[in-house]
Amino acid sequence: MIDQLFEFVQNHPLLVGAFLLVLAAWIAYEVRNSAASGVTSGQATQLINREDAVVVDTRETGDFKAGHIAGARNIPQSRIDDSVRELEKVKDKPIIVVCKNGQSAGVTVAKLAKAGLPRVLKLKGGMMQWQADGLPVVKK
Repeated sequence: MIDQLFEFVQNHPLLVGAFLLVLAAWIAYEVRNSAASGVTSGQATQLINREDAVVVDTRETGDFKAGHIAGARNIPQSRIDDSVRELEKVKDKPIIVVCKNGQSAGVTVAKLAKAGLPRVLKLKGGMMQWQADGLPVVKK
């Protein structure tokens, strides 16, 4: 088996080189995104309790009222640009952006970081992960 692998590498150096290049690019992408992909539910809880982090829920109002993290501010994704001034008042605190499943919060994080807010993080997995972890939600 190993002999066949070495023979394949010797006979197809361009194919093996392309594979290694794609593999290295994929690993670099994953490493870069894992650092920027946000905080887990446990880490978010620690930030909320220890550093008085501000939670920004970007879901629509109906979803927000159905259940949200205690103390969260509801700023729908479509209004985030209009709410940057409001969030600049709390820029000394960590800001945790929450969406439904953790997919769309990255766009909001990028917008807020570009606006000059220093510690903007997203909640990995969003509210779905928060609830799956059995953490409390408030219904209004």
